Amino acid sequence: MTSSSFPARPWCLGAAALAAAAFVHPAHAQGVATEQQLAPVLVSGNGVRSGLAADVPSNSASKTAEDLREQNLFNPEDALKYVPNTSIRKRYIGDRNSMIGGRSFGTLQPSRGLAYVDGYLISNFLGRFDGPRWNMITPEAIARVDVLYGPFSAIYPGNSIGTTVVTTEREPRGFEASARITGYRQRFELYDDAADYDGHQLSAFVGSRLDSGLWYSLSANRQNSTSQPMNYYTVSADAAGVFPAVTGTAVPVTGIRYDEDPKGRRRAVFGASGGAIDHTVQDTLKLKLGYEFTPELVASAMLGGWTNDTRNSNRSFLRDASGATLWSGRVTDGVNTFNIPLSAFAPSNRDEMHRHGGITLKTKYATGWNGSIVYSNYRIVSDIARQANLPEDQAASGGAGSWTRRDGTGWNTFEVQAAYRPSEGDFTDGRHALTLGAHRNAYLLDSPTSNASDWRSTETTLAQRYRGRTEVTALYAQDAWRLREDLVLTLGLRHERFVTRDGEQLLRVASCTAAAGVDCVDNSDGSFNRVLAYPERRLSGSSPKASISWHAEEDLLLKASFGRGVRFPNVEELYNGTFTASSQTQSDPNLKAERSDALELSAEKDWEQHRLRVSVFHDAVRDAILRQSDTTVTPSVTRVSNVDRVKTSGLEIVWQTQDWLLRGLSLDANAAFAHSKVTANAADPASVGKYWLRVPKLRANLLATYRPTRQWMGSLGIRHSGRAYNDTYNLDVQPDVYGGVSSFTFVDLRGSYKLTPQVELALGVDNLADSRGFQAHPYPGRTVFTELRASY
Repeated sequence: MTSSSFPARPWCLGAAALAAAAFVHPAHAQGVATEQQLAPVLVSGNGVRSGLAADVPSNSASKTAEDLREQNLFNPEDALKYVPNTSIRKRYIGDRNSMIGGRSFGTLQPSRGLAYVDGYLISNFLGRFDGPRWNMITPEAIARVDVLYGPFSAIYPGNSIGTTVVTTEREPRGFEASARITGYRQRFELYDDAADYDGHQLSAFVGSRLDSGLWYSLSANRQNSTSQPMNYYTVSADAAGVFPAVTGTAVPVTGIRYDEDPKGRRRAVFGASGGAIDHTVQDTLKLKLGYEFTPELVASAMLGGWTNDTRNSNRSFLRDASGATLWSGRVTDGVNTFNIPLSAFAPSNRDEMHRHGGITLKTKYATGWNGSIVYSNYRIVSDIARQANLPEDQAASGGAGSWTRRDGTGWNTFEVQAAYRPSEGDFTDGRHALTLGAHRNAYLLDSPTSNASDWRSTETTLAQRYRGRTEVTALYAQDAWRLREDLVLTLGLRHERFVTRDGEQLLRVASCTAAAGVDCVDNSDGSFNRVLAYPERRLSGSSPKASISWHAEEDLLLKASFGRGVRFPNVEELYNGTFTASSQTQSDPNLKAERSDALELSAEKDWEQHRLRVSVFHDAVRDAILRQSDTTVTPSVTRVSNVDRVKTSGLEIVWQTQDWLLRGLSLDANAAFAHSKVTANAADPASVGKYWLRVPKLRANLLATYRPTRQWMGSLGIRHSGRAYNDTYNLDVQPDVYGGVSSFTFVDLRGSYKLTPQVELALGVDNLADSRGFQAHPYPGRTVFTELRASY
């Protein structure tokens, strides 16, 4: 944490120079208007930070590369660990689906979180648990991460009704090279089952800027990691404490554990199931090129690739009289009898290859009009998820299963922006900073599932499929009008049109009856493909924005912002009709768009050694899209529906200080209080008055960093998340168990020493006290990190 007015000290000048240099050449892929939405960076004797931004309608939080070296960072999303009022559902190191939760939404609503890298959209709105494609960011390439709150800027799409994360990667100033190698190990214990899980990562960056105006960079990342168990096979008793009746001969076993489920009912636990332990090897490679045709005309291009090789295994707690592991069938501990299905402990694996490309052309005149064109394309080149039907002991030698593909799925974006920087005596009298733009994004999802005679190698007949397309086009305009030197009024309007088409669900069935919209295709083997095609739908929405900022004093900024945002449903929410042995999803092709009316009042004050921001916010969302899973039944059922109205009110406090009480000590603390409830829902009146899902009543973070000398750094981090609910009717009275959404407090430590100005060694611990936390899945236990970094 740094400040624009903190006193300089000689030992800080080196760090300041490095941090400042990272922003001499900001990533040119940002559109000209998009860049202006990020708070300005100010340099002082001890680093880089965002300034008081009167003409930026959204409040924001920022982390620079120097800031991020004060915390344990393994995956790119770790940059958000201590960001105010933000949750990241990172279940384990190497998780591909770390989803964002924000002020008024939980991690079950990932489409309310936007994520960009260098202006290119990496938000994956294709699957029900698909987080942003953080994998396309190399940790060693990160220059800056900005988090914007709410739908207050006309520049961003309707998904910005939640949180927008903008990552800027490094551009070389001359020849640069750096690399880090990181290793970790965690000891995890749950249900008296303890084991060590570890992994490592290599992240590297090399680049150069030539006299000709050409610059290039190449970044690479490889990680090999293993998760703690994510899922457990369980059976819950009824309200009277009676388990489901099972008849027939059962094998006597030991190892069944008992606890209570989130609703307080007695529960039996049989082992880590559903591909619980994830071993993943991921590789990312990204090439970036840029060229200055003239000092005012620049272009850049990017091509990145990512591969993933995942193997998911299970661990049964059950042992028979001889000590052998049991994976399925009827079992008894002499008190209760249970039937474990064959699929409970079935393994799986997945192989993926993704490609991300983008190109940007823009001008950069100091005043007057500038323009930019940004195009990006994200494509899933290949994606095969192989699922066994049989448990570990049988699936090891083959057996039936299924393959799910998403080859060819992906999205593309196109953005044209024009931005006007005023100057004294111009046609606006130097008072209007104007933005005009057009945007388009298009998502395609095609997800067929086939039967497999050998789940490892042999795909056979198509079993089911869902697919569809969505497209959003938008026009927007924004004017930051300087009414006087200390008063800025920002007005904006965004109009979006949405179309969804080619929606289709296919299911292989034994018999089929044709009906309106339903075709029956004879497979000539006694089965039919029941094909349900959905008609094209068109929606539209307009989103007005208004913000007024007043510099009541030079170091005091008061701001009031209003914004409407319209978030259209994604392909998966509309058309997913997947059925498996363990789960089924019921989507709604007639979903309405979410409409948010958000208000924020804030005051931000700078002192010589402190900064304080206090924000009051209110968010009223009509037709909120809810995804709710019932895991108490087999197969589990996930349903998607609209909720008439959800209202969230809250308070954010952010405090930052440098050299307070102790020279070299910086503190970055924040707390957020939220009250989020369903206020209207005609389709389900019983949910009215209940807390909205996965929005904690309190979120708080502290990061304290101490630099006694130029070489040494030590930091203490505390992350707290308070009470939240995971059940529509708030019946989860026992949240601190597997399947619940618990409160938690995690304490993190990090220490580093610069062996030379170019070589740094670091040791760290996340979750020092080995506390248990759950976001349905368990969070990691105590994890120890070692890191060696070198730069040139």
